[in-house]
Amino acid sequence: MENVLGLLRVRVLRGVNLASRDAGGSDAYVVLRMGDQKLKTSVKKNCLNPEWNEDLTLCVTDPIQPLKLEVYDKDTFTPDDIMGDAELDIQPFMDAVKMDLAGIPNVTIITTVRPSRQNCLVDDSHISRKDGSVAQDVVLRLRNVESGEVELQLLWVNISRAQDI
Repeated sequence: MENVLGLLRVRVLRGVNLASRDAGGSDAYVVLRMGDQKLKTSVKKNCLNPEWNEDLTLCVTDPIQPLKLEVYDKDTFTPDDIMGDAELDIQPFMDAVKMDLAGIPNVTIITTVRPSRQNCLVDDSHISRKDGSVAQDVVLRLRNVESGEVELQLLWVNISRAQDI
């Protein structure tokens, strides 16, 4: 693949206070998109606070695309219901990836991304050095829905380390 910068491992941790789309709760799953790539988590039945703890790995290319997230309610006989969406600009994360981190102690905060009207962040999101790589903990507020948040952890995987996945 041309223009591949590396891999972004996204751990989809949990959903919090998701909007109910069915009488007994919702059968929630997450779809991650970046450019033409699309990955899904498993479905968590009858749960508005699902725990996924699933790793999804996306290829990051140049130019850098935002990470898009959608939460759905799985339905059997009708199209799945949207339970909200969010978007994350990974440019600050990629700026940290491109830095020379040699000599920087493990678990050091490199930069902090603050919530604003231009992003879906709930709180400050720290980008840090973790185990020789770049990591970011993220809590995204879902848009176009009455309530809901999704917690993620991002971890950079260099192409040379990709064989270790």
